[in-house]
Amino acid sequence: MTPPLVSVILPTFNRAWTLKDAIESVLFQDYPRIELIIVDDGSEDNTQELLEAYKNKSIILKQKNSGVSVARNAGIKESRGEFIALLDSDDAWDKRKISCQVEFLKQNPDALICQTEEIWIRNGKRVNPKFKHKKPSGMIFEPSLELCLVSPSAVMMRRELFDMKGYFNEKFTVCEDYDLWLRVSSTLPVFLIDKPYTIKRGGHEDQLSSFHSQDKFRIRSLMNLIESNSLTRDQAKKAKKILKKKCTIYGSGCIKRGKNKEGEYYLSIGRSV
Repeated sequence: MTPPLVSVILPTFNRAWTLKDAIESVLFQDYPRIELIIVDDGSEDNTQELLEAYKNKSIILKQKNSGVSVARNAGIKESRGEFIALLDSDDAWDKRKISCQVEFLKQNPDALICQTEEIWIRNGKRVNPKFKHKKPSGMIFEPSLELCLVSPSAVMMRRELFDMKGYFNEKFTVCEDYDLWLRVSSTLPVFLIDKPYTIKRGGHEDQLSSFHSQDKFRIRSLMNLIESNSLTRDQAKKAKKILKKKCTIYGSGCIKRGKNKEGEYYLSIGRSV
């Protein structure tokens, strides 16, 4: 039998300094049927020059700078694979990553999404994640409310997941993954494969999380989810508890920095929950 096609979506913006490692880690996978879609989100460095070497080995899309959510969604909609995997341009994979996840999904036909464990690299050095970042497996909605416990670079999904849960929220500059995984995990299990086949790099200056307040977007995500009336009563209660906590912390922080109007707005949301 012909193995199922896996579409890999790799968005990038001004990451020529690390993009080659990400691409090569896809091309050197030990799985035989991979469609690599690279989405250049309006890079102004030498990304396009670098991509010339891969034009016969990948599908290259170029768009004006619109953000990672728009780039990922464009790649997903262009893809043809039964399975879809995401890879950030500053991360990389062990060569066994794709084959391991395809085998898991074949052995578990009811599973729609799985992720691998990760090796964390910060400023070129390997570090151990804190206990709060430990990845659970199965119904992970409740622990995911506090912070994102699913890494885009570690997941693989069946295509129908996006038909069921929608795409990345294109209004979110950061925390677009937190938002989607909450929608997913509210009704579906997210399975963990206990193999460290994803290499997650961080600590560099161009990480999106270093430019934007993540809690501001997490608050919006929680509000949208609660207002959707898609949660069970227990889920809504727990989501509201976390929303109140995040609004109090973020609003108080705004006031300390002299942003009184913004701070009072978020504190009022917390009081009204």
